[in-house]
Amino acid sequence: MSLRINDTAPDFTAQTTQGSIRFHDWIGDQWAVLFSHPKDFTPVCTTELGYMAKIEPEFTKRNTKLIGLSVDPVDNHTKWAADIEETQGAAVKYPMIGDTDLAVAKLYNMLPADEAGTSEGRTPATNATVRSVFVIGPDKKIKLMLTYPMTTGRNFDEILRVLDSMQLTAKHKVATPANWKQGEDVIITAAVSNEEADKTFPGYKTIKPYLRTTKQPG
Repeated sequence: MSLRINDTAPDFTAQTTQGSIRFHDWIGDQWAVLFSHPKDFTPVCTTELGYMAKIEPEFTKRNTKLIGLSVDPVDNHTKWAADIEETQGAAVKYPMIGDTDLAVAKLYNMLPADEAGTSEGRTPATNATVRSVFVIGPDKKIKLMLTYPMTTGRNFDEILRVLDSMQLTAKHKVATPANWKQGEDVIITAAVSNEEADKTFPGYKTIKPYLRTTKQPG
């Protein structure tokens, strides 16, 4: 099943380090970040899970829940979490899905739907594509998808930056320019007429008829 931005995130029931969850119910009325890993006890992923544990309060401020996934059993996740805390200096408090039957990986198009077998006997190389990030909104729609190679650690500060942009642009008729950061000027969308812009964004700048900038609203 191919997934695109604005598709409904596939719902599922799975075992996690915090018990069984139904994904859509678990998200509730919040945002969610689902990030996956090829296998437990892998070096790059160890640093990623540790970093996410450190910055989880930043996601909490943004009404966003974190959930990890690895195609290994939940018992392994618990042992791995001890290594993560020891080596990265942060305890993993968010749940981690045990996707031993590969069901969620297939549902999210990270592995082919006809992939045979279970997590047993699989290696990081055979699971290399299970290394994605999905940001999902309170409406249960996919807002962002990223997939990284195994040898490149993910930039989760970028996920925070994009989350700030998406939450801002969901509330206001604006878009954010290249490399935008919280507090910087934004772009007024084409859906806003100049007359409306005069009222809503007084003092905005017209660089080109199609490129109008204003202070970040709110």
